[in-house]
Amino acid sequence: MNKSYRQGQILKVIGRQQVHTQDELARELMKVGLQTTQVTLSRDIRELGLAKTAGGYQRFAGEAPAFGPDLATIAGEFLTDARVAQNLLVLRTSPGNASSLASALDRESWEEVIGTLAGDDTVLVITGDNEQAIALRDRLLSLA
Repeated sequence: MNKSYRQGQILKVIGRQQVHTQDELARELMKVGLQTTQVTLSRDIRELGLAKTAGGYQRFAGEAPAFGPDLATIAGEFLTDARVAQNLLVLRTSPGNASSLASALDRESWEEVIGTLAGDDTVLVITGDNEQAIALRDRLLSLA
């Protein structure tokens, strides 16, 4: 489990239901297979700009969440292979890191990336055509 994935799951949990305590949040994260300590949750809550309100944890208005490292950092650390299949690009990562790579790639808003789909160690990137997929592969591999 990595920080950006865990923080994304925290935002999903508080977005769909009221969570009033760190204990409740830890239980909800366990339901999606994330075990974490109280210290880590406290740090994540602070970094995400969450506040404890009568309605549960909420993000401060105007605060941007901490999404973690940029694409270059994540690709350099986790990307192990990239293969083109027509307009599709299949990216391989170390186990458990595909979602971080897909999320970082989505945040870049690159024109050639139509969308991403992440598994445990594989990201499927959809591009407009074969040439875009090849160019994107080369661009990502240069970061790795």
